[in-house]
Amino acid sequence: MEQFLTFGIVGLSTAAIYAVIGSGLVLTYTTTGVFNFAHGAAGMLSAFTYWQLTGGWGWPVPVALAVVLLVLAPAFGLFVEKVVLRPVQALGEAERLVMTVALLSGLIAVARWIWDPNVPRTLPTFFADRKPFHIGSAVVTWHQALTMTVAVLVAVGLRILLYRTRPGAEMRATVDDRALVGLTGAHPVRANKTAWILGTQLAAIGGILIAPTVTLDAAQLSLLIVSAYTAAIFGRLRSVPLTFVGAIVVGCMESYLTGYLPQNAYLPGLRLAAPALLLFVALLAFPHRRLRGRDRKLRPVPVPTARGTAVFAVCVVAFGAVLASVLGEADLITYGAMFSLGVVALSYVPLAGYAGQISLCQLSMAGIGAVVWAHLGAHGEFWALGAAILVSAVAGAVVALPALRLSGVYLALGTAAFAVVLDRWIFTLPSFHLFGMPIALFDQGSVDVAGPRLFGLELDTAARQLVFAAVCLALASLVVAAVRRGRFGRRLIALRDSEAAYATLGGSLLRAKVLVFALSSGIAGLGGALYGMQQRSITADQFNLVAGLPVFLVAVVGGLGAVGNGLFAGTAYIGPTNALVAVAPWAQNLVALLPGLAGIGLGHNPDGIVVRFRREWEPLGRDRIALPGLLCVLALLWVLRLGDLINGWTFLGCSVAAGVALRIWATARQTAAPTEPEVPVEWWGLRRAWRPEDREVLARGLAAD
Repeated sequence: MEQFLTFGIVGLSTAAIYAVIGSGLVLTYTTTGVFNFAHGAAGMLSAFTYWQLTGGWGWPVPVALAVVLLVLAPAFGLFVEKVVLRPVQALGEAERLVMTVALLSGLIAVARWIWDPNVPRTLPTFFADRKPFHIGSAVVTWHQALTMTVAVLVAVGLRILLYRTRPGAEMRATVDDRALVGLTGAHPVRANKTAWILGTQLAAIGGILIAPTVTLDAAQLSLLIVSAYTAAIFGRLRSVPLTFVGAIVVGCMESYLTGYLPQNAYLPGLRLAAPALLLFVALLAFPHRRLRGRDRKLRPVPVPTARGTAVFAVCVVAFGAVLASVLGEADLITYGAMFSLGVVALSYVPLAGYAGQISLCQLSMAGIGAVVWAHLGAHGEFWALGAAILVSAVAGAVVALPALRLSGVYLALGTAAFAVVLDRWIFTLPSFHLFGMPIALFDQGSVDVAGPRLFGLELDTAARQLVFAAVCLALASLVVAAVRRGRFGRRLIALRDSEAAYATLGGSLLRAKVLVFALSSGIAGLGGALYGMQQRSITADQFNLVAGLPVFLVAVVGGLGAVGNGLFAGTAYIGPTNALVAVAPWAQNLVALLPGLAGIGLGHNPDGIVVRFRREWEPLGRDRIALPGLLCVLALLWVLRLGDLINGWTFLGCSVAAGVALRIWATARQTAAPTEPEVPVEWWGLRRAWRPEDREVLARGLAAD
């Protein structure tokens, strides 16, 4: 009984911290309609800053607390509200969600930049010099008592603020109708500022209170928010009291699992993954109201032509062949991953771009494909690549079944929870047997990965594997483009536009979601297998949730509706970052920050860079003089590079310069040429030729009317 009470006290003190953090999450969501994925990262940054002031610079604890909680945390909350989220307030829910994911990735990168993750840091508990006291047979430290007292004060204060004061009513009303609140004389922007200040302060309090009990690690502290997510879901993102109840459930569950979970090689990860499992169960078990502040700002998804997609696929293979011939062995391994990770990024296009389903576990699906290939294709058996795709697709379908009733923020939370379960438990399992069949994952370490053998040809060199990855990216792009042009693609677009309307017209939500999740997961699994081949050895950490955030962000920045997004995302994520580190090694931390900054800049170009890039470079592709000229210049530079007459940097610089110059010239030529007059829609096919995209334009116009 004494042990039970002791673990109960520990659980309640941990629950108090989750309650404080979760209540801040509920506050910002209730008052602004934005679910802040970076809420835990704000607490992490506050904990590191508090350590720097007290442990690093020797400031007194009261002064450090005042600076962090009363100056830095409010300033950071104002910065996030004004600079990051206010520009995208008019955009849809998905764009605002991406902004907070970008902020999460960016803050982790900033913390690792400022505080070296290889240097251990600890924070002392509050009142560590005082003797603990007893409640019955249980021992309670003063830090635990302080934590629970703060949680009670926060609960009472928030209840009074939100339901007994005019500012609280103003904050709650702002998310429902900003324009109407403004007509009553209230100030919606001021209400949002207040909400973000208070929410950030609560995250800072939780981060400082929990930091003494865990390792000061940027990713670990940021992902502690998963437990606070679970508490907030218990409160259905609107009830502070129910959030506290959820926090108690999560905190006590973690504590009692620590004390009573049987000790064997398979269960330690279960305790770490338990909050994520509970989050997934809570998402499925609790009814959800309509998402607050949810408005759908849908953008048209372009229909790629068969000819254009074929040309693009040929360009991808040609690009891979050129890289394979001009790069050295070390650079081939470094830059070759742009095609394999490009395949992973391409998996977001049918899932998020066509069907509107936000998933944060695609890199985890890639990890499944990689580990299946590593074990089944250990000797290069090509059929194992199909097995990797199939197993990943089945895993995606398994995720789709329970996630059928989830959408928007709830679906993003569910897929993030699934990724955390894989990271913390499944991928850490040792080998085991299932129905008499031996199952091996990462073997609690690294797994060697071999290249495939195709028609007797061993793809065992970095150059061959790069070309093979480029071919796979080209084929996957053709498949995704064919899906968009086909009937299934039109069904996915209808599903994205309105799930209720899709079901009313006879569409099967179950079939559509399972198929699109399986398709996207199979593509991600292919990318994971290719990535493993190129890396030669893989670990579970390469496929965790934090590692997948930059890939997701770069894919979003590229444009989730564009088939060319796979090549763009892989090239943008691998190419410039590694090139910058090669030129300036001191810029490694800055490079880690770039995906987060790119995601935060999404508000300035919500359609994606690929669409803009295509629009700007289309004149070059149509010019019968400039395009052949560019191809001749590139061929000449390639020959010079093969002859070792120029180095790689000269080849790259001259290629880019030639492309930009000829694009500008082609654009000027077409601008000077007379433009085709606008033809009314009723004369399409008569006064001008019928175009493949006209059918969808007419269908959308009739649907809008």
